[in-house]
Amino acid sequence: MRFVLLLGLALSLVSRAADPVQDSTANLPAQKIGPNDLVAVSVYGSPELTRTVRVGADGAVRLPMLKQRIKAEGLLPADLESRVAAALSEEQILVDPVVTVTIAEYHSRPISVAGAVKNPVTFQAAGPVTLLDALTRAGGLSPDAGPEILVSRMQAAENGSPVALVQRIPVKSLIDAADPAVNLSLAGGEEIRVPEAGKVYVVGTVRRPGAYAVQNTAETTVLQILALAEGLAPFASKTAYIYRQEGVESAKHEIPIELNRILARKSQDVPLQPNDILYIPDNSGRRITVSALEKIAGFGSSTASGILIWRR
Repeated sequence: MRFVLLLGLALSLVSRAADPVQDSTANLPAQKIGPNDLVAVSVYGSPELTRTVRVGADGAVRLPMLKQRIKAEGLLPADLESRVAAALSEEQILVDPVVTVTIAEYHSRPISVAGAVKNPVTFQAAGPVTLLDALTRAGGLSPDAGPEILVSRMQAAENGSPVALVQRIPVKSLIDAADPAVNLSLAGGEEIRVPEAGKVYVVGTVRRPGAYAVQNTAETTVLQILALAEGLAPFASKTAYIYRQEGVESAKHEIPIELNRILARKSQDVPLQPNDILYIPDNSGRRITVSALEKIAGFGSSTASGILIWRR
């Protein structure tokens, strides 16, 4: 009995030595092969032909004893098995060879996630991947993430040349509403970018000056930003000022607002736009220049907390 067990163990070790790919090959799902992928080719009874090879940049692989390079790009593993077996037969190396091809590593399906995420990452799509899966791998959205996610992928145009297609995915639809229609299926080659939200800068006589993210430009108003700034400080002026730049090269212009009338609900709340500077002077009526306001706003956005300490 002991002899039978030892004989069985020896046969198992010999079988593994004859097929070195058996233990080293990852059990990855079968997808179409691309450049730089690592494929494991096993030829039954021919250990000299059994090996792991990387697909070249031209999409082809070269096996020992074969004169021809075999095109692997765009094929499934089963299709590549047939091509390798046919090549071995055509060149009269083996008669009726039995070939097995498995995927050891995917390198042709990178998905990159960058921008306002906690851990920017690039990984390979070794199986079915959704947009939420990719964001989860990046640790999720950071607190300063904007209201949209940009997904860029290459698609073939009518003339056959690749063109970049960018899709804008609303964060509310993807995460809050859990809309499956916007949870895109990713196949590799996509670039996911999460832009940061625009910011409104609050300076002057408020309790917590700083830079505050604008998640929805249609809903961000003076009263909301004042609430984030924890309200007005004592001796705040009845009139506030919004400094806004309409064009890229235009200078900021000043928009006075009657803050006391808004607080008394006698005037409508005023909407704010990204990069606006909301300045609330004290009741002495002293006002600082736009350049000084921009320096203060820039300093507030560069600090770790985004909080300014306003002293006179």
